[in-house]
Amino acid sequence: MEPTAAPKAPDSAVERVHVTRSRANPGGAKGIEGRPFRERKPPWLKVPAPGGPTYRRLKRSIESDNLHTVCEEANCPNVGECWERGTATFMILGDVCTRRCGFCNVQTGVPTWNDPLEPLRVATQVKKMGLRHAVVTSVDRDDLPDYGASAFVGVIRSIRMMAPECKVEVLTPDFRGQEMPLAKVIHERPDVFNHNVETVPRLYPRARRGSNFMRSARVLKLAKEMGGDQVLTKSGLMVGLGEEFDEMVETFRILREHKVQILTVGQYLRPTENHLPVVRYWHPEEFDALRDAAYELGFESVAAGPLVRSSYHADESAREATERRAA
Repeated sequence: MEPTAAPKAPDSAVERVHVTRSRANPGGAKGIEGRPFRERKPPWLKVPAPGGPTYRRLKRSIESDNLHTVCEEANCPNVGECWERGTATFMILGDVCTRRCGFCNVQTGVPTWNDPLEPLRVATQVKKMGLRHAVVTSVDRDDLPDYGASAFVGVIRSIRMMAPECKVEVLTPDFRGQEMPLAKVIHERPDVFNHNVETVPRLYPRARRGSNFMRSARVLKLAKEMGGDQVLTKSGLMVGLGEEFDEMVETFRILREHKVQILTVGQYLRPTENHLPVVRYWHPEEFDALRDAAYELGFESVAAGPLVRSSYHADESAREATERRAA
């Protein structure tokens, strides 16, 4: 079922600017113990501040089209590196989420964004940037009849039309576990279907209110069954919220049982004092151990490190998984 009563598309990027509402307390960190918000972080988490010429050019270009990137909305520590490489992750359907995850820096509230021309504007930007691998994600839009699936369909089709050489990776919400919205997206055969489970099942009530771990795992399994060999499946987790090593490995095992092929693991970094605290910072050697455990379970590509994020070097992860399958 398609979203109805879409407003007439405005004529300029300036007129497309939208007004949103957000909740005062985005993450609900009260009563949860962890490391102090303003403490000095370990040296392996230090990265240069963004500001190179390519970064500034892309920032101006993306803002001129009134587009959103998860790189900025989620305060990704790799934004400088990725944008200097000429890659970015586009966030469609606005910048206000209908859910309220305790770790996420994206605004939460009542969305007002509805622009039927957004898929074409994203595809235009992908072509302008000359991307070989584009990642498209979105906020949760539980307010829409198909939870935003039609927007993903539009973006995939538009990129394939305007930049046919570009690989397309989608990072979607769980669509409330509904099969029809998922089937609409998979029908377009994105090269990679990504849905992040984010954390271990035990921490879902604290970190992912409104979501369900096994529902997310089922979405990933269905995506693989629907897409077959034409679609790679991918998921990502964070550490630092209070999980244990064995819990992480068990979560990896469940994901493999649900046909996930590509895995990313990174350190959680607290966006504000209102978000969930960091319980501890994992050492780079622990990430190496997680990566080795994941490969032993049969994942075809694993990126694990303190600064790894779901879309970090996404093109390389997809290439590795494809090559391993062909070997």
